Amino acid sequence: MKTLQIVESAYRATLEEQDDTILWMTHAMRGAGAELGVLLCGNAVSYAVRGQEASGIQFGEWQQTQPPNIANDVAALAAKGVEIYVVEEDLERRGIPSTRLIEAVKPVARRNLAGLFDQYARLWHW
Repeated sequence: MKTLQIVESAYRATLEEQDDTILWMTHAMRGAGAELGVLLCGNAVSYAVRGQEASGIQFGEWQQTQPPNIANDVAALAAKGVEIYVVEEDLERRGIPSTRLIEAVKPVARRNLAGLFDQYARLWHW
């Protein structure tokens, strides 16, 4: 049964865990054989941007030694056969050109979301 993970909340727990919780869970579920897709919308569209760099984060004496690399996590999901989509209008609102996206990411217009949703038996919105 195909499930579409809709990720809207971005950078949830990435300082503490170095991974987005939902992307991590999607990796684990795909590894167990689940049929999954991911739709990035809202602030989470930034996950699909190539070449992000989060090293150098420091608060007082504490320094993040294992910074998140969400773009690589998204690319690894695509390499596992997970379809990755991003809402075009959310990219535009944030000034992100489609030329900056990870190669496997598929932009989808908001007006076409119903058709995308119809391809999946379950929708999980995070």
